Amino acid sequence: MVFVDRFLKKFWNISVIVKLYIIALSIFTAFRIVLFITEIDKVSGDAVFINTVKAFLMGVRFDIVICGYILLLPFLLLSLMQVVAKPIRVVNTIVFVWVFALFTLAFAISSADIPYFNHFFNRLNTSAFLWMDSPVFVFKMIFQEPRFFLYFIPFLVAVVLFYKLIKRTIVLPTDVVRGSYITNILVFVMFTAIIFVGIRGRVQKKSPIRVGTAYFCNNPFLNQLGLNPAYTLLSSYRNDIKDANKRIALIDDQKAIDNVRKYLNIVPLNDSYPIARRISTVGKPNNYNVVVIIMESMGFANMKAGGNPLNLTPFLDSIAHEGIFFNNIYTAGIHTFNGVFGTTCSFPSIFNQHHLKHNPINRYNGMGNVLKTSGYSTLYFTTHDGQFDNIEGFMRANDFDHITTQADYPANEVKTTLGVPDDYLFRFSLPALDDASKQDKPFLAVYLTASIHEPYYLPPYYDSKQVKMRDKMTDYADWSIRQFIEAASERDWFDSTIFVMIADHGRSLFSNYDLSLDFHHTPLIFYAPNIITEHKTYSSLGGQIDVFPTIMGILNIPYVNNTFGVDLLKQSRDFIVVNHDDRYAVINHDYLLVANRDGRRKLYDRRSASGKDYSAEQPSMVETMDAFGKSNLQVFQYMLLNNKLYFDTKSLY
Repeated sequence: MVFVDRFLKKFWNISVIVKLYIIALSIFTAFRIVLFITEIDKVSGDAVFINTVKAFLMGVRFDIVICGYILLLPFLLLSLMQVVAKPIRVVNTIVFVWVFALFTLAFAISSADIPYFNHFFNRLNTSAFLWMDSPVFVFKMIFQEPRFFLYFIPFLVAVVLFYKLIKRTIVLPTDVVRGSYITNILVFVMFTAIIFVGIRGRVQKKSPIRVGTAYFCNNPFLNQLGLNPAYTLLSSYRNDIKDANKRIALIDDQKAIDNVRKYLNIVPLNDSYPIARRISTVGKPNNYNVVVIIMESMGFANMKAGGNPLNLTPFLDSIAHEGIFFNNIYTAGIHTFNGVFGTTCSFPSIFNQHHLKHNPINRYNGMGNVLKTSGYSTLYFTTHDGQFDNIEGFMRANDFDHITTQADYPANEVKTTLGVPDDYLFRFSLPALDDASKQDKPFLAVYLTASIHEPYYLPPYYDSKQVKMRDKMTDYADWSIRQFIEAASERDWFDSTIFVMIADHGRSLFSNYDLSLDFHHTPLIFYAPNIITEHKTYSSLGGQIDVFPTIMGILNIPYVNNTFGVDLLKQSRDFIVVNHDDRYAVINHDYLLVANRDGRRKLYDRRSASGKDYSAEQPSMVETMDAFGKSNLQVFQYMLLNNKLYFDTKSLY
């Protein structure tokens, strides 16, 4: 220790940098502890204590990477003073401002990462900025949810503490002792090499530290706990700006097209359009009205049918046993825009791409377009601002004529940045449905609810018996749908209307895998007591992308299906692909394949739910499932790039 003290006194520049490393690593670890506490219920499995310790040690490795990036320039500047043996006040000031500003930013990212992870079961990445075209909306959403303020506390404490500590650490010395040039050069080179090794994260030549380095056990939470959110954010940004990641190249285009045609039993209508096929019918069309309710965060795990013991969804559970109920359905992604896009357009999502925001807005042969072409009025209702996620512009471009957003509601009914409560949304919309029913044509109405999303607002007139606020909101959302259906049942148009309920996505409640299936598993209910008179429950595999073709099958309307969806009442699926921002998953009845953009793949046995990776034991299953996922995403990419998303049916006549 005496030698170390003498060394650090002689080499003041190294002493300062070492102290800054220690301070920053301690604060990063504190944020990691807070995240650990908020997700402690997800820590399970064998060797919990040992794996938890390993996760925290792994965290130090990733924290050192970020510290190295930030402290490299200060080390060089301080070393300059060491070489010239002269205190330079401006250099000292630059070092202080640089260190304080960049670490403050890193701590802000660490603080924001905690609620982000709690919601998405993902460390912070560039997907968080998909909302940044509506910053006012996002900030209102944050500040109107009191629980989010709790995460500012560790950030403020960290910044104040860090400021005081570095103010005592980065102090301009009264004099600088210069040793021999050879000694200074040797020490400088050695310490610089140490910093670069820390930035690289590994001494192995083959590869520096990567996100996959943190994945060391079968517990998905502990695998992500070791990551530093500043690292994951920078890593995802680097991936996003790479040309190769702007256009996916997972598999040869023609091979992908051939595969998808085989998977979906497609007899192509036109060779120029890879998945367009004619859907013929027998008999007259059933021109029923269609009401689709895309329920915010109403995952299958919320329902009693999904194993939830709290009776949060008594109404949904009741009508699930009166109509057609699909219990093995998965969402296109983990964001609301994925859910709206997947349900109405029947397309999957490609990694971080925001398909509602393409410029110009793409047009699809989706629910709005095909039913409008078939003579339907088309309506869309949402609780909040129509500009958020570019939802209003996208729906208008895709043939929804009557769109109701926050701007249409009385100002006093708008309670949060998410707009009006669910039950008000439904009550407000009923006159519009009445007017639509008086026209000499059926109507399609699509709803997007919002209540099971922060900031929570529970109307004072509704008293939930649940304890947790999220459970209260789920209970309220279910009640709101009940009020809507009961009010609709008194309308003349009710007897000729099909109601379809599906979630935009679920929520991460439990997971033994690298992603939470609870986030993707959604109920799908077709309810029409005067049309669907025989209850059936289907355990066949499907997705949001199959909702539209299944509706068309019930309506018995011929059309050109230029989507990735199938009629679940007439066609079975072997696999479904879902998107999870930086990875995709392929699901069948027995297995779950999780594939990352960097090529890592893991195969899980859904029957045992053990969290064990079976990819080495089942290589053929891995290749089969991965080919399905790659082919679907690649064909969508091909259609985007070659303007094959919209098939003009006029060319058929």
